[in-house]
Amino acid sequence: MCGIIGYVGTRDAAPILLEGLRRLEYRGYDSAGVAIQNGAGLQVLKLAGRVHALKERLGREPLHGTSGIAHTRWATHGAPTGRNAHPHRDCTGDIALVHNGIIENADALRAALERQGHRFTTETDTETLAHLIEDAAGATLEDRVIAALAHVEGTYGLAVMSAAQPGKIVVARQGSPVLLGIGDNELFVASDASAVLEYTRSVVYLDDGDIAVLTPTEYHVIDSDSHVQLREVDDVTWDLAAIELGGYPHFMLKEIMEQPDTVRATLRGRLLFEHGTARLNGLNLPPEACAEIRRIVVVACGTSWHSGLVGRHVIEDLTGIPVQVEYASEYRYRRQLALPGTLTIAISQSGETADTLEAMRAARAAGSRVLGIVNVVGSTIAREADGGIYLHAGPEIGVASTKAFTSQIVALVMLGLYLGRQRGLDEEQGREIVCRLAQLPQLVSRTLALEPQVKALAERYADKPNFLYLGRGVNFPVALEGALKLKEISYIHAEGYPAAEMKHGPIALIDANMPVVFVAPKDAVYQKVLSNMQEVKARGGRIIAFTSEGNGDLSALADQQLRVPATLPLLSPVLTSIPLQLLAYHIAVLRGCDVDRPRNLAKSVTVE
Repeated sequence: MCGIIGYVGTRDAAPILLEGLRRLEYRGYDSAGVAIQNGAGLQVLKLAGRVHALKERLGREPLHGTSGIAHTRWATHGAPTGRNAHPHRDCTGDIALVHNGIIENADALRAALERQGHRFTTETDTETLAHLIEDAAGATLEDRVIAALAHVEGTYGLAVMSAAQPGKIVVARQGSPVLLGIGDNELFVASDASAVLEYTRSVVYLDDGDIAVLTPTEYHVIDSDSHVQLREVDDVTWDLAAIELGGYPHFMLKEIMEQPDTVRATLRGRLLFEHGTARLNGLNLPPEACAEIRRIVVVACGTSWHSGLVGRHVIEDLTGIPVQVEYASEYRYRRQLALPGTLTIAISQSGETADTLEAMRAARAAGSRVLGIVNVVGSTIAREADGGIYLHAGPEIGVASTKAFTSQIVALVMLGLYLGRQRGLDEEQGREIVCRLAQLPQLVSRTLALEPQVKALAERYADKPNFLYLGRGVNFPVALEGALKLKEISYIHAEGYPAAEMKHGPIALIDANMPVVFVAPKDAVYQKVLSNMQEVKARGGRIIAFTSEGNGDLSALADQQLRVPATLPLLSPVLTSIPLQLLAYHIAVLRGCDVDRPRNLAKSVTVE
């Protein structure tokens, strides 16, 4: 949530900050603002709306200076208005700051500060930080920030400037991601690397509790006791083209179309054909540790939770280990049972999802070994996990996740294969899975060739107010994910359900105006799904069937049918999910929705 960018150097700061905000806008787009230090104090300009509106305003009312901070907001406390936009100021106008996170004791702090005479001008929790720093004792800005944060409960990625100390930015992290970009006689602070990639590939990922002090020529990282902390400088491996549209009208479509390459990247160097297994060196899970696993718990949110449900089917089938899949937001508040032999897997595209991170920490506190499946190198989950799998899917800018979902499934299949081979899975069966995995990029390309047919479906059904998505077995999570995609970007009410459970309630909704999407590839429950189609047809429902090649004609049951290539049933979700992504995309476009920036959503959910 929320995007932060800061700059200190020798160049004019405003254009750099605006470009950084543009690249961070997928993190929040309710309002935007900048604070520029021009040698005569801090000048702030902010408004409700998108970054392009801020750019237009700065074109009319330019701010010049060689250091500054900026912010694009996903609203939590207070409506998305210009008044509530960041940066926030103190009473004197000396302090300006931007913040990502939630100050949980903001109400108590505000009440105490108001009793001391402070005047608040916004409804936000963030403004309390500016007033705390205003009152804090200390010879330097970093001293005052440290003193103020001692009173704070909650999460923050924070960048602070003071008119009294020009050319300095103080950065603090607790629970919300923030990194430093190391340039040539210039330094950056950002919520993620996409904002600084145009200027530098060298980044420093801050840990919780870190305070960083930036000036044009140097930086250092300290803790709350002002002790210097050493942090490695990492290199960002992906290039600028990965975060550009590249001729596509939307990032979501670009990322859907990238899936042959992203699946290939997730597989690259990890398949061992001769031995029928996967090489997953980053797991840090030797054979003796595999033998000790008695149960697996997956913690995740949203789309990652759906991939975890697919993973449950895969891992249980290949290993015989029982798997439970938990909403991280619920799991973190339940009593954790310290059961020997528990392996916890945290799945998060960003590696920063707040609920998933805290669930992982809770599992570790209960004695579990923890693994992370993430897409972002250097993310908090990646750094705190005992081991894990990087997806290598490249940056995902569209708020609705697509390519990360299919790469997560591929990673989970490889994990299931690795664990299975360690626990007695037949080598020949392992070789077949490896061969089928290797075929997936080509099959994904063939699936994407269905786009014209999917677009025609979208044109036929874009005006419908409700959809029902049904699937069974390993494709029930695909139904959930298809419904989620449609909800996220088109604002159509859609529900995913196990096909057999339809009879226990949702069947009451079915009539001639209800499109019912069946995810029905050839598998062990295919005939059962056909029976469920009969039940929908008998009630006049409109059936859209996504099945696989070789299944025979479904025209007697389905109003429309599309066929993905055939593969192993456990791998079919990689293929069946793609036309559902395309269906949601084209319906949203036809309805005039902002596909990449759907209302009320943000890409990286770093608040609870």
